[in-house]
Amino acid sequence: MDAPAVPISEASHRTLQELAGRSGRPVAEVLERAIDAYHREQFWEAVNAGYAALRADPRAWAEEEAERRLWDATLADGLDPTERWSDDGRPLPPDEPGRPT
Repeated sequence: MDAPAVPISEASHRTLQELAGRSGRPVAEVLERAIDAYHREQFWEAVNAGYAALRADPRAWAEEEAERRLWDATLADGLDPTERWSDDGRPLPPDEPGRPT
């Protein structure tokens, strides 16, 4: 089944073709990527607007910060405080006595 045709301006069509030619990707893929990028942009703008509204309400923001403090207490809940992890998230072997860390 073919997708429905969506009319776009000649200028936009030329830009799509130029981007496709430069990237070596089909025009449809370039358009899909552009739509996805715009979708993500709109999502984060909405998230940021929501946080701005929350911060503008001192009482609501104080409640948010209080809740964060409650959750922060659980970050290492039950974990061995002597565990060590690499920067890429791998567990490191236990320290050997006398070996510098």
